[in-house]
Amino acid sequence: MIPISFGPQVCGALTEGAAREWLVPDGLGGYAMGTVSGLRTRRYHGLLMVSGATAAARTLALASLDPVLTVGGDEVRLGVHEWASSSVAPAGHAFLERFSLIDGLPRWRWRVGDVVLERELAMVYGRPAVAVVHRLLAGGPVRLDLQALCTWRDGHGERGAGGPALGVEPAAGGAVIENAYRLDGPDWRAAGTWWTGVHHREEAARGLAADEDLFHAGTFGAELREPGDVLEVRAWAGALGDTPPPAREVISAARRRNRAVVAAAAPADDVDATLALAADAFVVRTGSTPDVVAGYPWFGAWSRDTMIAYEGLLLTTNRAEEGRRLLLGYAATLSEGMLANTADTGSVEYNTVDGTLWFLHAVARHVTVTGDTDLAEELLPALRDVVDAHLRGTRYGIRVDPDDGLLTQGAAGEALTWMDARVRGVPVTARAGKPVEVNALWINGLAGIVDLARRTRGDAGAAPAAHRAALASFRRRFPAPAGWLYDVVDGPHGDDASLRPNQLLAWSLPYAPMRADARALRAISKGLLTPIGLRSLGPREMGFLGEHRGNSDARDGAYHMGTVWPWWVGPFIDTCAKSAVSDGELLSGIEGHLTEFGLGSVTETADGEPPHSATGCPFQAWSVGELVRVRRC
Repeated sequence: MIPISFGPQVCGALTEGAAREWLVPDGLGGYAMGTVSGLRTRRYHGLLMVSGATAAARTLALASLDPVLTVGGDEVRLGVHEWASSSVAPAGHAFLERFSLIDGLPRWRWRVGDVVLERELAMVYGRPAVAVVHRLLAGGPVRLDLQALCTWRDGHGERGAGGPALGVEPAAGGAVIENAYRLDGPDWRAAGTWWTGVHHREEAARGLAADEDLFHAGTFGAELREPGDVLEVRAWAGALGDTPPPAREVISAARRRNRAVVAAAAPADDVDATLALAADAFVVRTGSTPDVVAGYPWFGAWSRDTMIAYEGLLLTTNRAEEGRRLLLGYAATLSEGMLANTADTGSVEYNTVDGTLWFLHAVARHVTVTGDTDLAEELLPALRDVVDAHLRGTRYGIRVDPDDGLLTQGAAGEALTWMDARVRGVPVTARAGKPVEVNALWINGLAGIVDLARRTRGDAGAAPAAHRAALASFRRRFPAPAGWLYDVVDGPHGDDASLRPNQLLAWSLPYAPMRADARALRAISKGLLTPIGLRSLGPREMGFLGEHRGNSDARDGAYHMGTVWPWWVGPFIDTCAKSAVSDGELLSGIEGHLTEFGLGSVTETADGEPPHSATGCPFQAWSVGELVRVRRC
């Protein structure tokens, strides 16, 4: 994989080190996550974040293990915390001489004179369990203590010392916290004090509650007398009596698994290898069914994100069998011809017009790539039902207009396309009417069903006739005088010719309704293309916002009004390839980004204005999936 390593000029500068984040997932939707410097800048950072009934229902358990070295009678604190007072203490990053991501696992090295201490950690794959190893590399003897800072609270919230007491019960080798998770290691000494006013600078920047209190439950310790001596600690939730393997074994097993994941993907180069492991982070198991986490640290599973990322995450990386089970699992959620959108909100919702259409695309791509006609035959009746339901009309005003065969949609207060941001309940880009990408996906899906029926000698139902009608109307209705395609036709206020990336699907999809011309691509390249992806709105368009920053209203208001989205590089490069037009070496910018924000991964979004600083989730499924796919196609 690409080398990801930082020396003292990044590690020792808090602004630099705290801006780069690492992620170690557990395969269930939980994770360990933090920054290069060790500073917890988000409420989501911690060593043990436990997934719940859904991947998004996460609970923070072990927030931190703060190392304290005693060298020749002098105590040196290596932890890093920022406080509500704006002070940073301790400031252990000053002793951090190197951080590396090796086989996807983080490694820190602190130097205190001639003493060098190393930390490594890993999750137990398939369990909410973390293992942390500290190893003396040089110098000694020293005393090492690890202060366990604990909580048990919703991943999206905070917990304070003034609330209910944190339940701590003694257990062999450590303690059980809230009867929910267990800590285990050498020389446990109970403490029992709250550290109040821990500050999360990224939450403050997002206009959210930024302070919480952490409970110092106790301290582990060991004498490290010579290089090679270690102190191992484990923490796990779930079956508390089922002790995980020793910490060093957990780390070795995680390293072996990560290498196997990369090897199975058959990467062409080191970037491919890095992206193969990045893709693995999003593929999780819920029961016996695979699923996809849309992004870390705060998203769970969303059908649109899953299906956009599907080919890159699962087919390109040679995980087709997992993909098959995922598609069958999602097919079971079909209702009134619609795929469930998400259960992140606590109940199953169907508020998407395009998630189902992306599902049609994912099924067609799976069968095309794998030749799995058994899957095609099994799903074809359900796909015919999707077409019939859309022809009749289904939820949220989603229906085929009988006058032109195009798909229209819209309901008061709803934003049903991928541009689904709302501010105080009001959609920012409702796009009611006939959006260009929705109809490109509709035409592509209908053609895909026709092909699946041909492969299986099955019945395509209403798809062929619906495809002919929609295709003819699309070609007539969507070309705009500006030289590109309308973003929406037949909207409440007429046709919308705003320059957006959505039109790329009209040219990029396997059964795209049109071919791009040079004029349209020049306009998109000039107005939307950035080194890290495509803007969601051209800078000369009314309402353009160049920064995706500030409080929730400001961020949601800018989300699709100029903010850059890396996942659109996939459709852009596909369109360029089909049109024999240069893509401008766009991937070099995103590949450079792999070491800038979410280490080894790709961000959700970025500012629309230079330098296009990353925003949103540092680790995003469709951003990674599309980059994996277009690099290998």
